Parts: sequence; structure tokens; C-alpha cells
Amino acid sequence: MNPLTNSPLSVFVLSVVVLWLSARIGVYFRKRRRQPLEDTDRQDYGIIEGATLTLLGLIIGFSFSMAISRYDQRKNYEEAEANAIGTEYLRVDMLPAPDVAKTRALLREYLGQRILFYNTRDAGQLRQINATTSQLQTNLWLAVRGPAAGMTVPVASLTLSGMNDVLNSQGYTQAAWWNRIPTAAWVLMAAIGICCNLLIGYTSRRIEAKPFLFVVIPLVVAISFSLIADIDSPRGGVIRVAPQNLVSLAQNLPTS
Repeated sequence: MNPLTNSPLSVFVLSVVVLWLSARIGVYFRKRRRQPLEDTDRQDYGIIEGATLTLLGLIIGFSFSMAISRYDQRKNYEEAEANAIGTEYLRVDMLPAPDVAKTRALLREYLGQRILFYNTRDAGQLRQINATTSQLQTNLWLAVRGPAAGMTVPVASLTLSGMNDVLNSQGYTQAAWWNRIPTAAWVLMAAIGICCNLLIGYTSRRIEAKPFLFVVIPLVVAISFSLIADIDSPRGGVIRVAPQNLVSLAQNLPTS
């Protein structure tokens, strides 16, 4: 994924500048014409301009829908993680007494790392969290695999399947955070936006008298782009998935 789309502010600033310059370039090419646009030519360009703007609106709408679906997916997996950890925390009570306290301590530590995963924005801290999480997953599996060998099959199966759900839920979450809007979709939106502003500049009349009109379309499109980038970015934007279910679980876990 392009690092630029992880910063909605950068997307907004760059979009405004590029789209505004595209409109000015359209004006430049219009002024280089030896003859002004006739009304029939202007009507033809108007049809193309309207169709291009409509296509841009559709692409923005589809991309916004993609970003929302991915955001909802991240929220659902955060809830699933909390449910899996909470369920296994109760199921380990069926382990032999010496192993219950050890496994629950590991689960509490693991839960803390999952909360940090959702809250951090620092890349270095994230690498440390992923490394610690991986080690804790190994320790958790070993903590239930050994005692399960001496338990009845139904009880052992219940405990092991619960731990398997805990480990799998983290993998589903990570996959959801990697599932972003494709770079090709961003390139397509940018290309259509540039074409729209080129046409607007080329077909403009007396733009020198009302230069602020050239800012409207670039500003509106840039806001749309930055909103899509904000929702699509798990860490870089303002709109992020808060680990409210995991935090609630951590506050309500029984200590014994």
C-alpha cells in the first residue's frame, strides 16, 4: 500500500494542488487556441465534462463504500477477538488447578498486547507488539496443549478449540487491517479527477473575473479523497477502530 494514503491530510493537500493546477492547465490550453470555442463546440465539451464528472462521482461512491466495508470488518473482528479471549478465559478453568493461574496470566498479558495493537501509531512499537504477540501465542498453545493430554476428550477438545479461536481471531484481524483499497483504484480516481478539472478549465468563460470558482471542484473532490483515505487507513486517520470491547473485557476479567 502506498504510504501516501496512510495520511489523509497529505491526500487532501496534494489533491487540492494537483486538481487546481489541472484546471489552470486547461485554461492555458484554451487561451492558446487561435479561435474561441463556438457554442456548438462548447456544448459538445459540456456533454463530455458532465459524463466525466458523473463517472468521477460514481468512482468516489464505490471507493467510499469499499472503505466503509473494510472499516466495519475491522470493527467486527475486534469484537470477535474480545469474545474469543473472554470465552477461553472461562474455559481454562477446566484445566488442572496448577495450570489455570498460569494460562489466565498469559491471556491477560495477551489481551494487553491486543489493546496496544489497536492504539499504537508508532511503527517501531508495532513491530515489538507483533513480536511479543507471536511469542505469547506460542506460550498460550503450549500452556493448554500439555494439560489437555491428561484430560477427557470432550473437555480437552473444548479447551483446545477455544484457544484455537483466540489465535485465529488475531490472524483474521491482521488480514482485515491489510485489506485496503487497491492502489489502482486510487490511480483511477486521481486520473478521472484530473481529466474533469482539465475540461472545466478548458471550457471556462471569463475565469479571471471569478477565480474562486476554480477552487470549488478541487476542494470538494479533495475532501472526498481525504475522507476515503481516513476511513481506509487503520492507523493514519482520525476515524479509527477503538478497542472498546477488548478494553471492557480487560476491566471485567475475574482475577481468580
